[in-house]
Amino acid sequence: MRKDIEIPQVSGVYVAAVKDFNVEHRTHDWNAYLINDTEDTLEMVMIVSKGYGEDKVTSQMRHKLDELPAKGYAKVEFIEDSVLALTNEFAVTYFLDGKLFEKNYVFDAGVISDANTEPLPSMLQEGVLAK
Repeated sequence: MRKDIEIPQVSGVYVAAVKDFNVEHRTHDWNAYLINDTEDTLEMVMIVSKGYGEDKVTSQMRHKLDELPAKGYAKVEFIEDSVLALTNEFAVTYFLDGKLFEKNYVFDAGVISDANTEPLPSMLQEGVLAK
């Protein structure tokens, strides 16, 4: 029965866009990070990302992390400047205490910018949090 299915709510897990300095190219580039602001380790983390707009669609990118420690974070992917004008979506799935959690995080078109940065949980940097 549907009423018997427990759907756990995701809390304390975020996707953020952070502008990092790229030493090799000497540029400031946007990167997507997965942040675990919980007290538990996330296991078997899968992330599927894509960008889309009215007439443009990017390829889907898939990423896997075996574990993401408590109060930790991991760089997921580079965000190329041309996709900042698109809506960018990150579907995150992981196991915690033997339960499957999932949530879609969305950066609306144009929201990833220096003007929208704020302090991030569990990171000593500023960035833009996805909804």
